[in-house]
Amino acid sequence: MVKITTDYGRREILPSLQLLMFLRIAFVSILLGATVIIQVRETKAYFGETLNTLYFLIAIIYFLTFLYAISLNHIKDLIKFTYLQILIDTLFITAIIYTTGGLESIFSFLYILNIISGGTLLYLRGGITAASFSSVLYGSLLVLSYFGFISPMNYKGLYTQRHLINEIIYRILVNTAAFYLVAFLSSFLSEQTRRGKNELKASQKDIANLEMLKENIIQSVSSALIAVDENSEVILFNKGAETIFGINSEDAILQPIANVMPFLRPYLSQNRSNDFSQISYRGTDGMPLELLLNISPLKGQNDIKKGKIFVFQDTTRLNEMERDIKRMENLAMIGELAARMAHEIRNPLASISGSIQLLNISKPNDNSKINKKLMDIVLREIDRLNHLIEDFLQFARPQKKKLEKFKLNELILDTLQLFKNSQKMIQQLDIETTFFSELEIISDSQQIKQVLWNIFLNAHEAMPNGGLIRVTTDKIKQTNLNGESTYSVKITVEDTGPGIQSKLIKDIFKPFSTTKEGGSGLGLAIVKKIIDSLNGKVYSQNLPTRGAAITIMLPFSISTTNNPGG
Repeated sequence: MVKITTDYGRREILPSLQLLMFLRIAFVSILLGATVIIQVRETKAYFGETLNTLYFLIAIIYFLTFLYAISLNHIKDLIKFTYLQILIDTLFITAIIYTTGGLESIFSFLYILNIISGGTLLYLRGGITAASFSSVLYGSLLVLSYFGFISPMNYKGLYTQRHLINEIIYRILVNTAAFYLVAFLSSFLSEQTRRGKNELKASQKDIANLEMLKENIIQSVSSALIAVDENSEVILFNKGAETIFGINSEDAILQPIANVMPFLRPYLSQNRSNDFSQISYRGTDGMPLELLLNISPLKGQNDIKKGKIFVFQDTTRLNEMERDIKRMENLAMIGELAARMAHEIRNPLASISGSIQLLNISKPNDNSKINKKLMDIVLREIDRLNHLIEDFLQFARPQKKKLEKFKLNELILDTLQLFKNSQKMIQQLDIETTFFSELEIISDSQQIKQVLWNIFLNAHEAMPNGGLIRVTTDKIKQTNLNGESTYSVKITVEDTGPGIQSKLIKDIFKPFSTTKEGGSGLGLAIVKKIIDSLNGKVYSQNLPTRGAAITIMLPFSISTTNNPGG
């Protein structure tokens, strides 16, 4: 059973109660019109009393409905007021049935309508109350009429002359059952409707809360979020976009994005999803901003593309922090290099100093072979110092990239030819090449030559008794998490030396990571620094059979930073 509160009566029952009053007036108006028509067309005398009684009842109903209407806004408990109207309507229905012939009246269906009203307005309790009251009044009317206590108007004779008691009881039982059945059905349907309305209101409230939450999230994020439709007109411009670009959302909404933000024109034709670009923009205060732009498709139902979403993240501070961290790392690396350089320089200086002292105290007639040997030591150590300082400067000095388009395979062959004819080649090495055809890239050719030279030299020093250097190139397809494919150039340099010691394989590209006598340990560190600056990757590994391999991955082109201005 549904418990109805006073607040619910005010909010929910009032419109239904007003509708009930309107339908009551409409019905009695139809009944009044029918009564007038009957009175005009019927000439029999015994109709006069019946019609006059109907007029009287209709007038009372009009009057009571008028009282209901003027009292409606002053009644605090609308539930009890509704019960009162339902019960009074039941009395008037019984009076109408009594007036129009009792058992043979055609208006007994009005009980059903009244019970439906009770079940609809007051749910199960109201329907049962209306059904019970209607059953009692209708049964009492038939029983009293049958036994002659009352005589319905417009009915001549006794019930006992035309109806049996079994028929009266049957009529009462059938109508009572019908009354309760209608009460249950109407209250059930009304309860289902009420629940449906409550669930709908709850769903609407949840949807409204979700919409508000979504809007708050969109407007609260610091990143600029801009969405455009199929016609590239702005449909979303959050507060982050207003702050970064200094444009009011009211001036941007429903405007072509190319007019609002002209520097986005080149990105409107891009069809790649989740594409990232680093752009520069001059803010409202004139300060340059570094923005990371992510472009994603705006999809509707069935993944149909409805536009694009532009997300701008201000990475100015983040990039500054990254540059500061790299600068600090470089300073720390240079500090470590300086400490190691001091240690590396001390040994050659000691050898030079000792040799010079011996030459200084030697006599002119001393063995010239000893003097020559001492001079050789001096020259060798000076040469060692020179190479050490050159490597240090090459590692520490920042290199500017000079980008150009060139054929990678030809550059590798040129570097190999220079290396074979250089003084570095003490013993003869076998060289084998396997190239992927037509590899043209945009990068810094001179720095790549330096990388290859250092790697060839490292392989040469790993094979003092001769061996094989194998150089291969390939084109590698790589797929990211979004399913997009990109291509890179792969360069692999293999040797047949003893391989890399296990304790050094993780630190092979760090400065001074070497076991070679007289080696500076900066050659592969320079390789790593150059490849990183060219947006590539380098790694080393030992081969399953014998020797080691160094692999370089380079992009086909190095994108320059976009400068849309602003």
